[in-house]
Amino acid sequence: MGELEHKYEVEIKSREGKQKLPDNVKEELKSSGMMDEKGKLKLKGVSPKMLKKMKQEFVECPVLKEDIHFVQCFVCPNFQSRVMGKVLCKGDSL
Repeated sequence: MGELEHKYEVEIKSREGKQKLPDNVKEELKSSGMMDEKGKLKLKGVSPKMLKKMKQEFVECPVLKEDIHFVQCFVCPNFQSRVMGKVLCKGDSL
């Protein structure tokens, strides 16, 4: 298997405690079926333990030029893969 085509390797950082997702991100997740009406995330193939860890992580997004939640990064069309504490990002403009 060849290497995924990516423009950026972004380091995943973590914070203490659960971080609140912005309302616009929640609306996007609800409309795409990745969050139910009560605000509970439903990501296919992600265990509850991993989801809890993901909620405490963030990345410095090279496309948006700001710190964003890892969950927001995970559902982004630019997201390629998560490899050893880094995210492979296509880097296309949104």
